[in-house]
Amino acid sequence: MTISVAIVDDQALVRMGLRALIDAEDDLTLAGEAEDGTAAVALARRARPDVMLMDIRMPGRDGIAALRDITADETLSAVKVIMLTTFELDEYVFNALQAGAAGFLIKDSEPTDLLRAIRLVAEGESLLSPTVTRTVIGSFANRAVSRRHPQLDELTDRETEILILVAQGLNNEEIAKQLWISKATARTHVSRAMIKLGARDRAQLVVIAYQSDLV
Repeated sequence: MTISVAIVDDQALVRMGLRALIDAEDDLTLAGEAEDGTAAVALARRARPDVMLMDIRMPGRDGIAALRDITADETLSAVKVIMLTTFELDEYVFNALQAGAAGFLIKDSEPTDLLRAIRLVAEGESLLSPTVTRTVIGSFANRAVSRRHPQLDELTDRETEILILVAQGLNNEEIAKQLWISKATARTHVSRAMIKLGARDRAQLVVIAYQSDLV
């Protein structure tokens, strides 16, 4: 399956580097480029990419504002957005996850990490930069007011258990091995938890788990 990727960054050199990386991969195709948040939303609606790589900080309309527009548009529910940031402790990271980002990467990440990120997110996994630990995400979450999600009680014990494992950073394969279940069963439980909690993706499950003090 070919994965279509859109690039959003106000720096031409960054866009050029990402474009070259994508063009070199047989399973990736460039869906288009944009240099600000307003153009990013228009690009998402026009090209409907599988994955969008978007800078958090841009002049004018920034990446988070554009992300909120994209996630609020039900016709763009299949578009997964990976936010790019310069600093691993960027103050906008948690806000980006709350807004519906599938994850984030540091701009100076290794090319192999970026390609892995695109493929993981396209498959429905969430992604945190290899250089950013779950502790960092927890610190951002703890700055927000702790509030238990009203739909948590609708989860089964197994779904709650898996929600906690997702928040700890485990992917479906790792969850399956830890709980002695199949990968397909783990994926089903994650999907059901997302539906019950109204989460757009796994990254939002992480946010919900932290804000509800499950981890």
